[in-house]
Amino acid sequence: MLSGVLTAIVTPFLNGRLDEKSLTELISFQLEKGVHGIVPCGTTGESPTLSFEEYKRVVEITVEAVNKKVPVVAGAGANSTARAVELTQAAKSLGVDATLQVAPYYNKPTQEGLFQHFKAVTEVGLPVVLYNVPGRTGIDIHPTTVARLAEIPEIIAIKEASGSIGRMAEIRKLCGEQLTLLTGDDAQTLPALCMGGKGVISVLSNLLPQEMVTLYEHWQDGNSTGAIDSNEHLFPVMQAMFIESNPVPVKTALAMKGLIASSEVRLPLCSMSVENEKELARAMQQAGIL
Repeated sequence: MLSGVLTAIVTPFLNGRLDEKSLTELISFQLEKGVHGIVPCGTTGESPTLSFEEYKRVVEITVEAVNKKVPVVAGAGANSTARAVELTQAAKSLGVDATLQVAPYYNKPTQEGLFQHFKAVTEVGLPVVLYNVPGRTGIDIHPTTVARLAEIPEIIAIKEASGSIGRMAEIRKLCGEQLTLLTGDDAQTLPALCMGGKGVISVLSNLLPQEMVTLYEHWQDGNSTGAIDSNEHLFPVMQAMFIESNPVPVKTALAMKGLIASSEVRLPLCSMSVENEKELARAMQQAGIL
């Protein structure tokens, strides 16, 4: 169901409010450039700072703008199982194709607690993409737990963002084709594809959707040299997207390019430092983006 480049879309803000115009235009830009899916309300979409009404509006706008051209995978995770179920029910009512479910942060559940949490979410009846990002959540979904969860029909994929190539290989070995493996790290797109992964939930594709699609398509076409060349060209910009906490750099870059009206983020995130913004601009210039 899911493969290729899925954009973890930013949530644009303007003067403290959701910038619906920028969001709609950015989604249209993604579709024009050939991305294979849109993922609203994830980490890149600043989901922890969205009110429930804002959450529903972002998902609604995304579903309407995409208009069934590609899958919409709405972030609907929380560290309260009841809240994750509530968000998933809302996403289902708005017509998404699947939900992205992050490991519950802060609570530090056991592996059994993680299993029961995700199992409870599947009872809503939507396909689920697990999201493992221990650097943000403080909890790691172990590969053996992933394999247990893969037995549940509604659990169709994992966004693996631990930063470990070995971890992706282990999940692939345990789950095979039963679970779609997606990387959550742009810089690991090519390695993930090499070991049987199906694609990436991408930050960089907000800014460079066509270029990320080209990398993926080179690999799919058997053009490994083209894929390596694309990766080498994009790698400095991939790194620049994380010189400060995501999505601060990508929103700054999008505003530089005029793809959104403002680089505004919500506290506790804040604007980039002047020095890091200069470094970001240098990386973009070297890649021919500015």
